[in-house]
Amino acid sequence: MVNMPEKIIRDPVHDVIAFRLEQRTDALLFRLLSAREVQRLRRIRQLGMASLAYPGADHSRYSHSLGVMETARKMLEQLRRSFYLPEEDVMTCLVAALLHDLGHGPFSHVFERVSGVRHEALTERAILDESSDVNRILRESDPELPQRVVDLIKCAAPRTVYCDVLSSQLDADRLDYLLRDNLMTGSQYGNYDLGWLLHALTIDEASNRLAVVPKGVSAVEAYLQSRFHMYRNVYFHKVVRSAEAMVKLALQRARMLAERGQLNWPGDDDPVCKALLGVALSHEQFLELDDTSIQQAFKIWSKSGDAILAELCGGLVERRVFKTIDLSAIDDRARVDRVIAAVGAAVESAGGSREYEACYDEPAQTPYETYDGRGDAGEILVRMNDGTLKEFASISPLSRALNQQLMFRRLHVAPRWRELAEDVVKRT
Repeated sequence: MVNMPEKIIRDPVHDVIAFRLEQRTDALLFRLLSAREVQRLRRIRQLGMASLAYPGADHSRYSHSLGVMETARKMLEQLRRSFYLPEEDVMTCLVAALLHDLGHGPFSHVFERVSGVRHEALTERAILDESSDVNRILRESDPELPQRVVDLIKCAAPRTVYCDVLSSQLDADRLDYLLRDNLMTGSQYGNYDLGWLLHALTIDEASNRLAVVPKGVSAVEAYLQSRFHMYRNVYFHKVVRSAEAMVKLALQRARMLAERGQLNWPGDDDPVCKALLGVALSHEQFLELDDTSIQQAFKIWSKSGDAILAELCGGLVERRVFKTIDLSAIDDRARVDRVIAAVGAAVESAGGSREYEACYDEPAQTPYETYDGRGDAGEILVRMNDGTLKEFASISPLSRALNQQLMFRRLHVAPRWRELAEDVVKRT
């Protein structure tokens, strides 16, 4: 008997990711890696502008998607040691894990906020569109598989263990991106014991939900702490947020010029221009829309005849990011509003642009959201030794402490207005 070849991918987080091609699920997953829609994710960075603060953070959504698939596989392998999981359901879950980010636009979520096109909708379209490589590969395995994958990604109620693996507060997505982003940024804030956490996974059969056993509580607490620290120190880093604000302003300016017919490049039929204007893209045009195309636009726009667009894009290309003034210590929201208005007025009076050279940013995240009573929040559940099921916050005092909103209040201003803005803040 001749063994089928095994394909190996070396990954910085999971080390060896293996595909045994004699197994139907592994063969399907490996084929999907070559699909154009999946390969497009190589050209989209996972952390957008984070490399301006952390030079190593140039990893792609492709590597993350591969990591989510591998993490989901490890989760399901652990569960299968004690529970029967149908192979078809496992395959659907692993395919959904690999394809969950398929529709992401350039520069993380920034382009999405400007264009108004949600990546979830584009992911669904890419999977169901019969002209896509992904759809063809899935249909060749099972004609019903594309719709099953989409249904699982959408996680319609009632929740199942597969929904929890794919999208919850203890899902394969978060488990992978915290470790991956921690490693690639070199931040040392996002590390936790994935091996022990996986070993503690179980299923509450009565509710068909993912749960952890009591010995895994400490591992989950460490994971939640890593989430808190990564948001505080990496995702909400002032340089990262400042650069993302500049990307948003540059795209908004470009869209305004395009609407007026004053954007000299690219042409109206180019995917960048169409996406900015909210015009539906063909599948082929969607495949062309990535970080590379937007970065090329920024390089060209840095020489634009529009001074505002040129300055914003030049700053992004050459890392001349807006300066940050932290207002987080101001508890009085009314005063914060007065400061924002006063800085904008001062910039405008000095000959600058209130709209494009000063912006307020209030990033916020709750590291752990406690059970809300609806039963569909993807809460973390603990299956006690006597078989009862408890919400994680009732077991872990630390998780209750992390059920507090982490928030920053910041003003980002063009470098030439930093001293002016700081003076206004002191006087207001």
